[in-house]
Amino acid sequence: MKVVASWSGGKDSCFALYKALKEGYKASSLLTFMQSETTTNFHALNVKLLDAQAQAIGIPMFKRVTTPEAYEQQFKETLLQFKMQGAEGLVTGDIYEVAGHEERWLERVCKEVGLKPIRPLWMGDTKQIFQDFIDAGFEATVVRTKNAVVGEEWLGRQLNQQFLNDILKLDNVDPCGEGGEYHTVITDGPLFKNRISLVETKKSSSNGYGRLEIVRFGVVPKTKGA
Repeated sequence: MKVVASWSGGKDSCFALYKALKEGYKASSLLTFMQSETTTNFHALNVKLLDAQAQAIGIPMFKRVTTPEAYEQQFKETLLQFKMQGAEGLVTGDIYEVAGHEERWLERVCKEVGLKPIRPLWMGDTKQIFQDFIDAGFEATVVRTKNAVVGEEWLGRQLNQQFLNDILKLDNVDPCGEGGEYHTVITDGPLFKNRISLVETKKSSSNGYGRLEIVRFGVVPKTKGA
């Protein structure tokens, strides 16, 4: 089945795509919505980094700027465009219902446009999802934190076994950040033909959220067998 994959630039959307491809789905495009021409929603990633991810994976990226008020309508319009191009399903990295959306929002929207919702991570144990993610060989870095629950000192940390061990020690924090505790940028993994190296970063904090701005990055060829 030909599908389009919702893409945030972070771990969950990437891992969901990986699992969907392993299940035999064929992704024609990555889809992301932007808060501006240069910056993504939620993860606040620069568009150049998003393009580098798409090139490293080898799947084209479709980007659209939107607002919270126009999001659903533009989301459906975009899905209909992909349906006209032969897509039959939408892959997302959702684990639980998305905060701010009505219950079963994705099912309703997909039904209205005639696409199958494909959610490889749906309702999974988030500790196990995290473990499977790092065991598969993916690399990701924390780029946003909700400072009241996961402090700014977590910015820039790589997701690995030590990260999982440490986050499990915190009270009321989901291992995968499903409560918005943290967001990540994906830089390498089995889908990547090249890896992304974060060369220069800068930490900042505003309105209770920490941000790791990626000032400079590079695309590095993977060594044979990596």
